[in-house]
Amino acid sequence: MSTDGIGESLWQACVDQLAQELSEQQFNTWIKPLTAQVADDLSRMTVFVANRFKLDWIRAQYAGKIAAMAEKMYGQPVAVELALAPREAPVRAAPVAVMAETDVPRDVVGPGEEPAVAGFKNRLNSGLTFETLVEGTANRMARAAAMHVAGMPGHLYNPLFIYGGVGLGKTHLMHAVGNRLLADRPDAKVLYIHAEQFVSDVVKAYQRKTFDEFKERYHSLDLLLIDDVQFFANKDRTQEEFFNAFEALLAKKSHIVMTSDTYPKGLADIHERLVSRFDSGLTVAIEPPELEMRVAILINKARAESAEMPEEVAFFVAKNVRSNVRELEGALRKILAYSRFNQKEISIALAREALRDLLSIQNRQISVENIQKTVADYYKIKVADMYSKKRPASIARPRQIAMYLAKELTQKSLPEIGELFGGRDHTTVLHAVRKISGERQQLTELNQQLHVLEQTLKG
Repeated sequence: MSTDGIGESLWQACVDQLAQELSEQQFNTWIKPLTAQVADDLSRMTVFVANRFKLDWIRAQYAGKIAAMAEKMYGQPVAVELALAPREAPVRAAPVAVMAETDVPRDVVGPGEEPAVAGFKNRLNSGLTFETLVEGTANRMARAAAMHVAGMPGHLYNPLFIYGGVGLGKTHLMHAVGNRLLADRPDAKVLYIHAEQFVSDVVKAYQRKTFDEFKERYHSLDLLLIDDVQFFANKDRTQEEFFNAFEALLAKKSHIVMTSDTYPKGLADIHERLVSRFDSGLTVAIEPPELEMRVAILINKARAESAEMPEEVAFFVAKNVRSNVRELEGALRKILAYSRFNQKEISIALAREALRDLLSIQNRQISVENIQKTVADYYKIKVADMYSKKRPASIARPRQIAMYLAKELTQKSLPEIGELFGGRDHTTVLHAVRKISGERQQLTELNQQLHVLEQTLKG
């Protein structure tokens, strides 16, 4: 077996793809610690897992997905085998438990996490702080609210509900709240969990008849940070237990911070009384980062990897990678690896070569014409209305949204966009871009519609 060359690239490509598809918590807990060896003929991939408990979970949840990814990238079937990683120290036997389909091991502490006082595991990543979060207009309001919560928990903005797309920094912000509170009050009981973990804990409390312990664990917290609450959908008992914990924590002036991929009223299959609780504090959005913020993120993260990224290269990458921070990080990793492997300085030419697959996919998928068709379909108007002279609100509004998306998702200039919208002047396009951009910050429903359109266009 060999982990060199193309085999290593195949495994890394699978890891990079999983980083795009999974939440940060899921990726860091389950995928990041894995290592793999790939056969010389690429017919077999052996993935090494730390212990038997994790091995069973990886087999059930991710092995099939990894095999499908590897086959898609290589073009032929790749058999995925799981094995225990060799360890110098003896591995402690995992607790024996009957696992429900949604169960997640509770005692796992993820990478970068630290235990808190008296053996209480807070599951916080100490590296995710307010200081390491790049600020910009995309996250300014959410960051300000989070800092207020960290400084005065239990008062205003309770609960704090943060929503936005994948990889925009919601999880980072929650860890920052927990780390700041513990820096001020080391004895505070803080817990960060993913919603799937809460579901798992409810299942275990059922199986083991340990609801008293479950309630003691959750109802005694000073700060609960819970990620991706949309995972509570269709889980009635979980929603009931979370409602009880929610009420208990608010009654004792503890604080709750939640994240989701959509705003509270946009959550599907969640009880109305829970949705109303989610919406009773402060709801803030984190947007895809604007150009200057993306540039700053790239430069900062490159420095964290002991590399210097020239500003013009950062601008080139930022203009081509627009959707989220995780994709920016993936692009940066490819550039740094390409630079080190070829022993070349980081330049625009090198970045273009390292990201050629990403750039070709983007150029092929997103065009102004594609945007016009997608927006027209979404708002149920004719594509021809995009470049007609008609001005009723039912047509003018989608047209402005399409102009905004054309500016955000393509490399076209304002005059070029105007020309494709029926020969309109560039000032008309600029007005539309500014109008929709401003309203996106204020109107929750518009923001959600734009998220849907962006994800549709990016495939």
